[in-house]
Amino acid sequence: MMATVVLHVPDISCDHCGQVITKALRALPGVQGVSVDVPGKRVRVTYDERHLDVERMKRALEDEEYPVAAVLPLAGDERL
Repeated sequence: MMATVVLHVPDISCDHCGQVITKALRALPGVQGVSVDVPGKRVRVTYDERHLDVERMKRALEDEEYPVAAVLPLAGDERL
């Protein structure tokens, strides 16, 4: 089953940060899409819940030194 989550990552400061985060998340099984909003410090991830959970995503970002501060509610235009 596909799901979407938005993660608040306060340490995002540039496009390079976004590239590192995208690469780390895309390496996880079940990730279908990653979108990084640098100014908003948000990461939107579409993933298959059968293969991945939010805690694993958070660990992957922590491993890259981008800790997740919060899991944010989806806005109306962010739902799939």
